Amino acid sequence: MTRAFVFPGQGAQSIGMGQALARAYPAARAVFDEVDAALDEKLSALIWEGAIEDLTLTANAQPALMATSLAAMRALEAEGFAVTDAAYVAGHSLGEYSALAAAGALSIADTARLLRIRGRAMQQAVPVGNGAMAALLGLDLAAAAAVAAEAAQGEVCQAANDNDPAQVVVSGNRAAVERAVELAKAKGAKRAVMLPVSAPFHCALMQPAAEAMQAALAEVEIRAPRVPLVANVRAEAVEAPDTIRALLVEQVTGVVRWRESVEWMIAREVDTFWEIGAGKALSGMIRRIDRAAVVHAVGNPEDIAALKG
Repeated sequence: MTRAFVFPGQGAQSIGMGQALARAYPAARAVFDEVDAALDEKLSALIWEGAIEDLTLTANAQPALMATSLAAMRALEAEGFAVTDAAYVAGHSLGEYSALAAAGALSIADTARLLRIRGRAMQQAVPVGNGAMAALLGLDLAAAAAVAAEAAQGEVCQAANDNDPAQVVVSGNRAAVERAVELAKAKGAKRAVMLPVSAPFHCALMQPAAEAMQAALAEVEIRAPRVPLVANVRAEAVEAPDTIRALLVEQVTGVVRWRESVEWMIAREVDTFWEIGAGKALSGMIRRIDRAAVVHAVGNPEDIAALKG
């Protein structure tokens, strides 16, 4: 068995996530305390007792999801599992930061602060209402990219997330994305739906956020990860700190090549994926990419008990 640890992105958040881990494992609780201290606020209280509307705000959701993933990782470590049990780590969009923190390339405090900056910068890059994202179901990347190009009409409309063989997300100016939804339906998509997001992530409109992250990342120490990172924008493993720093900037406007990343790992004999943190979105994607893959979601103490057998 060759294993990879994968870390979820935005959209997986829910009120109460990670609380059972924090109650069961002091090391998991310490992660939330460390994130609260780094941000100088009780983000943990929002995660466990707040309003979902507040948690879903990009500037909150990003560090909150990372905290939950790292709490799950610390709980696994307390039970004798280690990040080095994996051949690779990977994360979906913001999950890439969780993967790097889990692999020791970034400190938890630095990761929390970077994700707060990233979330705010992504939200502020485009005025609310001007941007949008849509999921095109039943079209592959080439077909979705062609739809996006045709829909652009001088505006921005790009493939943003290549999630699995039949789900590609497009991002850009709202009117262009709305055109893409109608075009996709006309071109045989099973479904094409606007997504409830607050900004058009992973497209050229995010360039101001990329510049903000370039400045923020320049101030942070990045170490070589203890396990190679399969990077979103390359869909292959990277380990050099300067390369990781550059790719985290590129990732803000670049395509999340999740399908290719999973296929790259499978081609290198990874047959088991552990989704570390909130939700099961990546588990579903991985199963659609390769039905033979073994997938475990690890988000609460019961999941860890099941892995211990």
